[in-house]
Amino acid sequence: MAMKYDRVRVDPEKMAGVPIIRGLRIPVATVVDMVADGMSHDEILAAYPDLEAEDIQQALHYAAEAVRERELPIRVVS
Repeated sequence: MAMKYDRVRVDPEKMAGVPIIRGLRIPVATVVDMVADGMSHDEILAAYPDLEAEDIQQALHYAAEAVRERELPIRVVS
């Protein structure tokens, strides 16, 4: 089932066209990085008061879908 991303925007006029949250100039990658760094949703929301909990969830879903749709180079360590 395809997910509708109503909180993620891509606008060439904002942030050089990188995916952002609701036009807030907060990149999806920033939110995903904060989660990856171990920040709780409450900590992220405190750091970015304009964000909503649903923004974080949708950013994570968007990132997962982006990875699913591309082949990423992975270096094999021997």
